Amino acid sequence: MADFYAAVMSMLADLGIAVRVSELPCEIPGAVPFSRDRTHAAYDAEYAQRFWRVLLQADRVLKRFRTGFVGKCSPVHFFWGSFDLAVTRFSGRQAPPHPGGAPGLADAVMREAYSHEVSSAGFWPGGGGVEEAMFYSYAYPVPDGFKDRRVEPDAARFDEGLGEFVLPYEAVRADEEPERALMRFLRSTYEAAAATGGWDRGALECPLGRPGVPRPVPPIGA
Repeated sequence: MADFYAAVMSMLADLGIAVRVSELPCEIPGAVPFSRDRTHAAYDAEYAQRFWRVLLQADRVLKRFRTGFVGKCSPVHFFWGSFDLAVTRFSGRQAPPHPGGAPGLADAVMREAYSHEVSSAGFWPGGGGVEEAMFYSYAYPVPDGFKDRRVEPDAARFDEGLGEFVLPYEAVRADEEPERALMRFLRSTYEAAAATGGWDRGALECPLGRPGVPRPVPPIGA
């Protein structure tokens, strides 16, 4: 990591680009500054390629899932700290202040990110004691009864330690219809959050569309 960081910063300097970067990774306990990190030096091109291909497929499904919501919704985006791909729906109502506490991440950032009620879902390659890649879905604040809702497919479960619903990546990969299995998970976990949280679903939801394609709008007065 130290050599890679030094090479990137050197190339930027050669191009006359002045960049200030926080050297500490976010959301990692006991993080080592990039310029001093000589522990994380492995690179496996095959697995980097496989991870990229998983992200591409997950991104495609998450973008389609996103089209079924007309309320405020984040783009499908990649978090540099926890290395997960996520999409977040907002109810439009304010949430209680987030307690923060994520390693290497200012509490003010967490409070801004969770200033309003959310239902968030995505793909995570694992880490921090979780040894398998998985799809996840959580709500903030957590509504009463959320974790007890039945979600699909059968391989999905609520993880008490993580405080969210999870669906192992392997279960999706092995399914005869992996995209359908993932969509069932995304829809049912969102519905669990919206139903127990009392969201105005009639005003926020719409039929699935096509990512990047505007919906037809009836002429005024039609």
